[in-house]
Amino acid sequence: MDDTHTHDRDAPRKALQDALYEIKRVIVGQDAMLERLLVSLLAGGHVLLEGVPGLAKTLTVRTAARVLGGSFSRIQFTPDLVPADLIGTRIYRPDRGTFETSLGPVFANFLLADEINRAPAKVQSALLEVMQERQVTIAGQAHPVPQPFIVMATQNPIESEGTYPLPEAQVDRFLMKIVVDYPSTGEEAAVVGRSLGEEAEVRELLTLDHLQHFAVAARSIMVDRELIGYAVALADATRRPNEHGIGDIARLVEFGASPRGPIGLVQAARVLALLRGRGHVTSADIRDLAGDVLRHRIVLSYDALSEGVTADDILERVLEAVPTPSDDHIRRVA
Repeated sequence: MDDTHTHDRDAPRKALQDALYEIKRVIVGQDAMLERLLVSLLAGGHVLLEGVPGLAKTLTVRTAARVLGGSFSRIQFTPDLVPADLIGTRIYRPDRGTFETSLGPVFANFLLADEINRAPAKVQSALLEVMQERQVTIAGQAHPVPQPFIVMATQNPIESEGTYPLPEAQVDRFLMKIVVDYPSTGEEAAVVGRSLGEEAEVRELLTLDHLQHFAVAARSIMVDRELIGYAVALADATRRPNEHGIGDIARLVEFGASPRGPIGLVQAARVLALLRGRGHVTSADIRDLAGDVLRHRIVLSYDALSEGVTADDILERVLEAVPTPSDDHIRRVA
């Protein structure tokens, strides 16, 4: 293997691992969330976080912004928000007799949309448009958001009163949905211990130019045709389970994963391979990310909801049913 190519992969891996370790000086026990945040950032996607309050979601995004050299903004979603509160508006200046454009808080590299399901559909749509188009239009003039740009939206799963659930078509815009669980007792003890002292100061280890360079490097990671077929087969098994030998789950799924599922899965797997210091994607990369990329793209039937079946239960059956490609052939090709 060419030493130059090996070095090209090792440099991003080491830099990103160092950045993760620096973030972990503040954040305890959220390793999966941190890794997926980096993967989504470099893959150009956004993250939907589901978890109860107090799991360090805000602190994670703010700390990541400090270490990775980006700007950070937080929006607390409430029922009285209007789209202008997010994207900005035109303000009249009487002293000058002119209008000026005041840009909203979406103009940041790391945007935390806290409790996104507390705002009405019009506000949610305004945010999702920015996520898709990477720009906002105010008074007919387009204003691009800074790059890289990642939205980390949170929703609280234990409260439904006064909320506006995101429609499935809008949820599909998120690259990943991460379910954040409680820390272990050991991790929670470490969190309590750290809270007794001053918060650790973190250093800026990377710049936005570094992140752009690493995103380009991820696009050079090789993906074998068999693995593309594997990602597509996983999504297809959620749509046509009968054809994959798991017909018993057909009544539990109203709609399977959209084509954005396998596209996002392969793109995210390339970044994960880069983080792991490889020049090619393996089936393990696909499997590790399948739950996060596909769980929010599955619409469960009333039968599933009444029986307490989750999207993760469906995906567990899908991963068991779809044959995993052999990595031996992939390594030979790579």
